Amino acid sequence: MVIAIDHGNCMVKTTKDQFVTGIVDYTVPPPLAADAIEWEGKYWALTGERLPYQWDKTANSNFFILTLFAIARQLKEQGELPTEADVDLAVGLPPGHFSALKEKFAKYFEREGVMFKYNSAPICLNIRKVFVYPQAYAAVAPQTRQLMGVPQIFVIDIGGYTVDVLMMRDGKLDLRFCKSLEYGVITMNNEIICKIGAMYGINVGDDIITSVLQGKDTVIPEPAVQLIRNSVERHAGVILDKLRELEVDLRSVPAIFVGGGAMLFKPYLEGSPLVAKADFIADPRANAIGYETLASAQQQKRPANGRGGENA
Repeated sequence: MVIAIDHGNCMVKTTKDQFVTGIVDYTVPPPLAADAIEWEGKYWALTGERLPYQWDKTANSNFFILTLFAIARQLKEQGELPTEADVDLAVGLPPGHFSALKEKFAKYFEREGVMFKYNSAPICLNIRKVFVYPQAYAAVAPQTRQLMGVPQIFVIDIGGYTVDVLMMRDGKLDLRFCKSLEYGVITMNNEIICKIGAMYGINVGDDIITSVLQGKDTVIPEPAVQLIRNSVERHAGVILDKLRELEVDLRSVPAIFVGGGAMLFKPYLEGSPLVAKADFIADPRANAIGYETLASAQQQKRPANGRGGENA
């Protein structure tokens, strides 16, 4: 079976699930944890505080442990947790990092006989093949038929840390244009957190900022709320300016915006004079859904006993 995982810097997403990209380790079983993994003599639980940004997610075991959570939760969703599971993974990387990291990323996950426990239930996991695809492209992959006949369109994925930009021509990816900018939501949030702390002495986090942008009630004072909204509008303008520096002119070429960040910025992007026509994919799991679509299609074209670590 194929399990698709989008290893976001803010959220880990599968086709049916998502959770904060945060774990905490214990030397004994964690108290009151709803989800816990035991692996190689240690315990981990999910937490609502995201991990610091990692350019190379293979640098330590954090993202492998998050992957164990994602796989176990998906297996549990399908019924009774098996004692042994053979899976193929479909994952992705920012386009600007893809060529440099795709082989390393595949090998990081490709493992046989991984023994771990999920909520005390033992599992032997075999990760046979790993398919790696560019983010953003994967999000629109299920729609490529609708994009046939469109001469040019930019796909812009605003994520936790990166803004990924691709060009598609007549429904096909133009490999000559794949860029990643480090102007995602995390960089904006860090600036907002510092400003509110300095001006109002209030400690806010990513969740409070997101609540404000989603129109939810918070207890922070109105001036701080307005600062958040003004900062988001300004950051949206910065993203558009940086895109223009890359010769991404959205006044002449339409765009599809994807990613959780794109939905936060939507009012400021679609109302900008620098954006002539924009569509938005609202589902934050769009990349994971695309990874699954691409991997399933690729599997049908390859022998069942092909080697692992397959890449786009």
